[in-house]
Amino acid sequence: MSKFNLGRNEESPEVSTASLPDIVFMLLFFFMTVTVMKDDSLKVVNELPNATEMKRLEKKDRIITIYIGKPQKKWEDIVGSEPKIQVDDKFIDVVEVGSFVLGRIASMPEGIRPYATVSLKVDKNANMGLISDVKQELRKANALKINYTTLNGEILLNR
Repeated sequence: MSKFNLGRNEESPEVSTASLPDIVFMLLFFFMTVTVMKDDSLKVVNELPNATEMKRLEKKDRIITIYIGKPQKKWEDIVGSEPKIQVDDKFIDVVEVGSFVLGRIASMPEGIRPYATVSLKVDKNANMGLISDVKQELRKANALKINYTTLNGEILLNR
């Protein structure tokens, strides 16, 4: 019979790092695909008003955002100094609001289309005539859920 070596080896075994680069790149690609960058760069002045009664909208996938305000200084030479309507990263006219909203609603999954809400982020110094015109276009497009975003980031329900 052979004798067993009862002496213990005090060295710990080496850890293989061969798969470490694969894991790092897999995590990198995962975070690159799921990270959402900011969608819009704001081209209008948007000082939001204060509010007394607020309700937060929880589901962001149902919100269509429209900005209304005077163009920022760097855009005044191009589009003028009158209040403008901004959607995504472009300025649009009042008559284009309805088609924009209808296009956005059409791109939503069918189950959430009835819950689509238009959020107006309106500068507190904006012209109410322009806001009224936008609301008329939204009525024509049958987008009747309209909300106003306030200074605290809360959203006021228009009832």
